[in-house]
Amino acid sequence: MAQSSRIVSFDWLRGIAVLVMIQTHALSLLRPELRTGPLWTRLQWIDGLVAPAFIFSAGFSLALVQVRGAAAGARWPRMRKTLRRLGEVLLVATLVNWMWFPLLREPRWIFRVDILHCIGLSLLLALPILAALAPRPLVLRWVALGLAAIAFGASPFAERVHGPLAALANGSTGSVFPLLPWAGYVYLGASAGATAATGDARALARWIAGLLALGIALWLLTPQLTAIYPPHEFWVTNPANHARRWTQVCAFVLVLMAAERSHGRWRTSAPVRFIEVFGTSSLAGYFFHQALLYKQIAGFSFDALWGKRCDWAQYALLTVLLVACTFVLTWAMDRVYRRAWSGFGAPAVQKA
Repeated sequence: MAQSSRIVSFDWLRGIAVLVMIQTHALSLLRPELRTGPLWTRLQWIDGLVAPAFIFSAGFSLALVQVRGAAAGARWPRMRKTLRRLGEVLLVATLVNWMWFPLLREPRWIFRVDILHCIGLSLLLALPILAALAPRPLVLRWVALGLAAIAFGASPFAERVHGPLAALANGSTGSVFPLLPWAGYVYLGASAGATAATGDARALARWIAGLLALGIALWLLTPQLTAIYPPHEFWVTNPANHARRWTQVCAFVLVLMAAERSHGRWRTSAPVRFIEVFGTSSLAGYFFHQALLYKQIAGFSFDALWGKRCDWAQYALLTVLLVACTFVLTWAMDRVYRRAWSGFGAPAVQKA
């Protein structure tokens, strides 16, 4: 794995996560009485892995680029580019909140922490630590793993936080993805990203397998990890529940890494290129599918026309249409973005 090359298995992870996320949000088109049964349950299980996969890959990319920047003697240029990118994430997060809530009349909704806010703020808090330890990636990976343990381990206690910090610590103020426990996935991903930056694909595979084994061990300790905490929402903050999630994400990452190491014409096929567009422009994919679903323009949105009205067949067809429309807009935005930054005299942007 070359020191400067992209690790496309993580592009694929993000791209597949975007597709599953679109399917997840499109479930709002289903009639309420259909939101039950085996198919619905299976989809809920799959959909529960989207956020961990996204946040894990975000931490992976942050650590990877910081360590590579330090190795290339370009720590501060890399830091500036990272800060610009995090500003873009938080800007889009605010735009998405604007689509959902009347921010001008009720500014409090600006501080509602959804997944983009969670990613942007978690990365912003992690950046100084990752940048400081970037010259020592093997130290960084263990520090990141320790910070992940703290984030997950403290989460059940964070349910009792009130006041100004409640929006960041728990969901009591309407936050969907508070930093506890979700920032834990940033540090898990960062531990893998620091390992990947050494350029040894086998070392990365071993580290991911180690995270998987750790997740299985904690998963098996579910009764014990539930008993040691005061009463809490198991499915939201319990470390064993999150261990189950990152175990499955890590297993999928290992499958994608094995696919990346294989050779064949399929690597340049249309389906793979389709996924890679979403993987390298996941922020645009997130914004455009949300806008198409919920933001009415000239009276049109998917939700306005078909929300809570569809059977499973109609839902499937509309999800395919939503994916196609999102892809076109994401592909176009990617080209506009690259041209805009090259127009400012910057080199073509390679988004990690």
